[in-house]
Amino acid sequence: MVQAVTKTQREILDLFTYEEYLAYQSEPGIIYELFRGHLKKMPTPTGLHTRICNFLIAQLRRYFATHNLELIATEFVGVRTEKDTSRVPDLVVCTQQLWEQVCNRKGAGALDFEEQPLLVVEITSENWREDYLLKRAEYALREIAEYWIVDPKKQRIRVCHHPENEDGYEHSEFLAGQDLISPQFPELILPVEQIFAPPTVESIILEEQQQRQDLEQQLQTERLRAETERLRAETERLRADRLAQRLRELGMDPDAL
Repeated sequence: MVQAVTKTQREILDLFTYEEYLAYQSEPGIIYELFRGHLKKMPTPTGLHTRICNFLIAQLRRYFATHNLELIATEFVGVRTEKDTSRVPDLVVCTQQLWEQVCNRKGAGALDFEEQPLLVVEITSENWREDYLLKRAEYALREIAEYWIVDPKKQRIRVCHHPENEDGYEHSEFLAGQDLISPQFPELILPVEQIFAPPTVESIILEEQQQRQDLEQQLQTERLRAETERLRAETERLRADRLAQRLRELGMDPDAL
């Protein structure tokens, strides 16, 4: 990934190496991919595109935290796929250790050949052919274990997996009314309809807060019930002890009754 600068005529004509790309400085808000030495300006994402991306990142992060997986889901991370090619998927999943390596070095954040992401996600836009054809081939050659193509226009998600096959990725497709199934994260539940009409991250946070409050209330109720039962049992025990004592005072053996 690269954030672009104002390009001179020389910069437009010249080819960039991968190393030059990493050091390239850009205007705010502009992101470039590097494709065989050429800078390619990425389209400005739509509001829906951004909401889908934010929703997927939030759901993956929650899944990783819940399952105690040392993984991160993030955006704006480059993935080097050829000598002088670096793609910028909408979402990348990699290990926390690998992410720390990327964050601790200078230049644009990008994963080099030996730095392997577990999952990349592309949300299709006007350059959808690249997502289905070029990037699919590049990610397969890079042997990225899983690649999702999220297509809002067709309301379809294509999950590509097993890049080691002779013909590249196999894929499965998921439509409205189905849950997306990830080969790497089988317990992840993502309804396709929700992905294409995602709630905001803020509403997800509010929902989780309400769920925690409900669980805390249930826990408090259970504690009160258990305490009530304990007190009732204690009262019954004391009553039985007093009755046994009274019987002994009358010369009777309570154990013989």
